[in-house]
Order: sequence, then structure tokens, then C-alpha cells
Amino acid sequence: MSKLVINARGTAHRAAAAAPDVPPAPRWARLAAKAAVLTTVPSGLWRIAFGFGVPVGFSGATLAGYAEHQPGWGTLYCVALSALAESLAFLTLGLVRPWGLVAPRWIPLLGGRRVRPLAAIVPALLGSVILTSLGTSALLGGWARNLAEPDSPHGLAGVVMTLAYLPLVAWGPLLGAVTLDYARRTMWRHR
Repeated sequence: MSKLVINARGTAHRAAAAAPDVPPAPRWARLAAKAAVLTTVPSGLWRIAFGFGVPVGFSGATLAGYAEHQPGWGTLYCVALSALAESLAFLTLGLVRPWGLVAPRWIPLLGGRRVRPLAAIVPALLGSVILTSLGTSALLGGWARNLAEPDSPHGLAGVVMTLAYLPLVAWGPLLGAVTLDYARRTMWRHR
């Protein structure tokens, strides 16, 4: 059985009976989780526009290569990649919400069962390390090298692309911070 709980905003929700001993996520962690989800939105929108053939500044052989498949499988690839990134980022919310402690009932075979903390912590920390490494690499010259390619977007198009992808640099650290808080609340709590 679950009991009715009133959260800080005064909204009632059902608390999972299987995880009553886990304290709620602090406000900073809830905000960081929401921010992590939002980091993928600008690049996803840019990528989808690109996938549908909106001119984003590529030129030469690169433009010709992409144009062969847009619309087509290139469009499908851009939409699918954007949806995948947003879905993975959305999972960060599970680290601060009740469904990160007890699987929602509608999930076949797992619904209503308590989430084992390491089943969430290990992939989240691994993702955080990978994303932070990629973001650091981009900041330390990888992005500049890509933009230096002759067929890459330049001028305003390069600025727009950079601004669309820049928030991704924060995804890894945000995910890492939220994951460490989840670990603290689920594994290292006082018993």
C-alpha cells in the first residue's frame, strides 16, 4: 500500500510504500535534474532542423553528403538521435522522483518493485563520466578543431551551432551531482 503525501508545493501524490525510509531529494538536486534534462533540448532542436534540410551552415562535400539523405534516413537519424539524447537525459529525473525508488506499476515485470540503488547509480555515474569527458574534450579544443574544418559552419551559423551544443557540457556534471545525491539518500543514509 502507498500513503498520500503532501509535497513542498502542497500537491498530493502517492508515496511508494517500498521506499519510505529514503528521504526526499533536496531542492538543489531537483533543480539540477531538471537542468540536466534541458541541456539536450537546444542541440536536439538544432539537429532536427538540420535533419529536415534547414541550411545550418555546412558547405562543400559535407553539405553534398548530408543533402543526399535529407529528407530520408538522415532525417530519421537526426530525429532518433535527438529523441535518444532527450530520453536519456529524462532518466535523470528518476534520481529525484519516486519512480527512481519504485518502478511505476505500468512497467511490465518490474512495476511496483523497489529499484535497487546500484541499478540506477552505476549507469548514471558511468554516463556522467563519459559525458563530462566529452564535454571537457570539446572545451579543450575539440570543438574548435571541428569548426576549423573548411566545410563546417562559420560566422553566425557557427555561433548558432556552438550555442546549441554548449549546454551539453553541463549535462555530465549535473548528472554526476544528482547521482551522488541519490547514492547518499539511498545507500549511505543513517540506518
